[in-house]
Amino acid sequence: MANTDVMNFIVNNLSYLVGILGVLVIIMYLLIINLIYNLNYMKKRYKKMMTGVDGANLERMMIGCIDSTKAVSDENAKLWEENKAIRELLSQALTRVAIVRFRAFEDMGSDLSYAVAMLDSHNNGVVLSSIFAREDSRSYAKPIVNGTSTYAMTKEEEDALQQAMSK
Repeated sequence: MANTDVMNFIVNNLSYLVGILGVLVIIMYLLIINLIYNLNYMKKRYKKMMTGVDGANLERMMIGCIDSTKAVSDENAKLWEENKAIRELLSQALTRVAIVRFRAFEDMGSDLSYAVAMLDSHNNGVVLSSIFAREDSRSYAKPIVNGTSTYAMTKEEEDALQQAMSK
């Protein structure tokens, strides 16, 4: 009984149903046209994005950037190793130098005698001293290991050593 009621409704309202379905088809057709338009717009934007300013595509540009980044990274690693080698060399270089001038003898006119301390960053090096007298001049060299010498040092040599270690 329910089937006959539905069939009677469809037969009696067939023109309305066809009209409604026609309107739905037109709406669907408009939606499809809109989707096609949007898809074409997206394709144009995609092609424009994939083509760089000078005609190279985005993929080639990205690969070029990645290669450049790798080259910079490799160069940075080389520079880091060179910097490490330079630091090791510099730690052994004489970078702390101090000089003390003094008058060795009261009867001498000016500060012609001197003591020079030359140390590396580990306070290893040498203290050179020269004593100037009327008749002659004498020079002395005393090795320094870890800020001390196994040789007896004068006050001026100690002063020069302390000044150099404080730098």
